[in-house]
Amino acid sequence: MAQSSFNVVEATIEDIHAGYKAGTLTCRQVVQIYLDRIDAFDKKGPNINALITVNADALKDADRLDALFKNSGPVGPLHGIPVIVKDQADVKGMPTTLGSLLFKDYFPDRDSFVAEKLRKAGAIILGKATLGELGGGDTHGSLFGSTRNPYDTERTVGGSSGGSAAAVSANFSTVAIGQEGLASIRRPSTWNCIAGMRPSAGLVSRGGVYGCWPEVFGSLGPMARTVKDLSTLLDVMAGYDPEDPITARGVGHIPDTFTKFLAKDGLKGARLGILRESIGLNAEPDSEDYKKIQEVFDKAVGELKAAGAEIVDPIVIPNIKELLAKRAGAPGESDESFKNYYGRSAKAPFKTPQEAIDHPDFAKVVQRSQSRFKRHPDATKHYESLRAQDQLMTNFLKVMADHKLDAIVHKTVEHQPTLIKDGIAPPFTDQKGAPHLNTFLVYVPTITVPAGFTRDNLPAGLCFIGRPYDDGNLIKFAYAYEQATHHRRPPASTTGL
Repeated sequence: MAQSSFNVVEATIEDIHAGYKAGTLTCRQVVQIYLDRIDAFDKKGPNINALITVNADALKDADRLDALFKNSGPVGPLHGIPVIVKDQADVKGMPTTLGSLLFKDYFPDRDSFVAEKLRKAGAIILGKATLGELGGGDTHGSLFGSTRNPYDTERTVGGSSGGSAAAVSANFSTVAIGQEGLASIRRPSTWNCIAGMRPSAGLVSRGGVYGCWPEVFGSLGPMARTVKDLSTLLDVMAGYDPEDPITARGVGHIPDTFTKFLAKDGLKGARLGILRESIGLNAEPDSEDYKKIQEVFDKAVGELKAAGAEIVDPIVIPNIKELLAKRAGAPGESDESFKNYYGRSAKAPFKTPQEAIDHPDFAKVVQRSQSRFKRHPDATKHYESLRAQDQLMTNFLKVMADHKLDAIVHKTVEHQPTLIKDGIAPPFTDQKGAPHLNTFLVYVPTITVPAGFTRDNLPAGLCFIGRPYDDGNLIKFAYAYEQATHHRRPPASTTGL
């Protein structure tokens, strides 16, 4: 079969597997097509700049999987599926750079827990994606520059999992792995017109991921062009890992497969509360930009109704903004997490965060990431944060109980993608309009799906958030909405080839 006869643009896991099964497609061909697209669009053409490292052994891995397929059939549910991983999770054989000159030569000794699970499932890890430097903020970094939004290359992809989102949107891989500690999966998913999920904390291990235990806000999650692919990927990622104690909380909450929740009529009779209050970081509800997102959101609420959902509009979560504003980390927690992460390797680049701060390259780190990295939370603020978190969880669940809600719906991001030039120079705009309700509450899952385009032709998203460990039902609602609307469309800048 000639490679060109398979159209990889928007190809799903199912499409690729059908080709393998029919004998009309090989893993080597699929990998080569994606590598050709990366070559044409990532550092040339629109210069999306979504990847830091491309796996030099990807074709070798593909040949091995083709041989196995010929002899004994598929290795697992992701057989021959190319995956891109945010450069915050370890993949043996490739550096984990955090997008920073500081860590450009750090090669971990072994795979992260999730990378190991991907390989066992037959996936090919195609490369490592750009991210907000040191794992936070919009996708700018001293190692790579800025990642460009394939829908408007003057604009940011969001972050911090911006490279993962852009790679999936531009069809550089079938699916990708992101990580979210604030809004780092949802924001870039929305701004790149894909589906993204930050599951309930404890479903997916952070073993071998920067920002690990004892920190709790961050969690890995699946990113894909379809909710079905997202669910298939989540099946592989989820599981207990003694290295990440938070996963003990997920035991008993992982279904046989998340794909069993994929019901086209999944919104029929579902009670959804519409959260209209602005809760995004530095959002400007009176601005024209905000209103453009509001227009898409209003239409999306109508689409939910048309798909059979019972809408409670609006719902109000008492004191939501005041409680969110009290968010703070624990003193010493990030130092401990740093030690736990780099302690997995014999050759850690730095023993402590302070050593990294003292390095000459720290001055080249993007401004927002520098200040985030230097933060020293105090005990009083942390105590207030824990109290606020507990109160907000009660308020959130009480609103759901009082209104008999199955989920709450809000705008995934309250603003359009911001201009790159405004992110790398004054006013240093970062994470504009991003809600972080789910990551403050930690144990509530959230999923975003494309909700259409603004009048500026930029993507916007719809977010479902629910009770702790109700991940399956959120997938059901997101899938039903996606199937009713089909808002995803590939970016014109990278659809050729």
